[in-house]
Amino acid sequence: MTTLVVGATGATGKLLVKQLLIMGQKVKLIIRPTAKIPDTWKNNNKVSIIKANIAEVSVDEMVHYLTDCQSVASCLGHNITFKGVFGKPRKLVTNAVELICTAIMINSHEKPIKFVLMNTTGNRNRDLNEPISFGEKLLMGLIRLLLPPQPDNEQAAEYLRTNIGHNDATIEWTAVRPSSLIDEEQTSEFEIFPSPVRSILDDGQISRINVGHFMADLITNNELWNSWKGQMPVVYNEGF
Repeated sequence: MTTLVVGATGATGKLLVKQLLIMGQKVKLIIRPTAKIPDTWKNNNKVSIIKANIAEVSVDEMVHYLTDCQSVASCLGHNITFKGVFGKPRKLVTNAVELICTAIMINSHEKPIKFVLMNTTGNRNRDLNEPISFGEKLLMGLIRLLLPPQPDNEQAAEYLRTNIGHNDATIEWTAVRPSSLIDEEQTSEFEIFPSPVRSILDDGQISRINVGHFMADLITNNELWNSWKGQMPVVYNEGF
């Protein structure tokens, strides 16, 4: 099986690719032409690299890239620099999700394509009653106003939730909402919930490698996938 990964050279994306390879997947990666490529990807017959700016990829090109793929994973995010946060494209993630979904619907596949999107606990799943305090609402409103990546992440997940929905014949999706990301060398035990169980003011933690492992497991484990498709699971390191 082959998975197309966008955002593969980011801190979490690289770990997702590593986990997919461990699980026996082939991966096709769309990376910036200037991006640094890990040595483990070079001369690896399970890794195909497409050097392109995702914001400049056409629908026809994406259709071609997806031809032999059974799943897609996005770890796209805005670089934590002034230009990355406030510069264009402000809808980097949303535009990429729309592009990929459009291309999937044009392609002909025997089974629905799995789409796993890395999202954020700052986003609420509007299919569920996820309570949020007045103070948290004020904080999130301020974050949306001042930090463009937040509404971009929210709109990307909302596109899957409302435009694709839960009964599409071509796309099945899951939006993974990690708590605050930390770096760890090895995978460890983690917990999965349908909704946040902590306040955004005390968000908890999850290692990037655990997020990568969970996303890869969703793609390769059909039983796990069927448990979480069409949902927005929240993940925390065990004990957090």
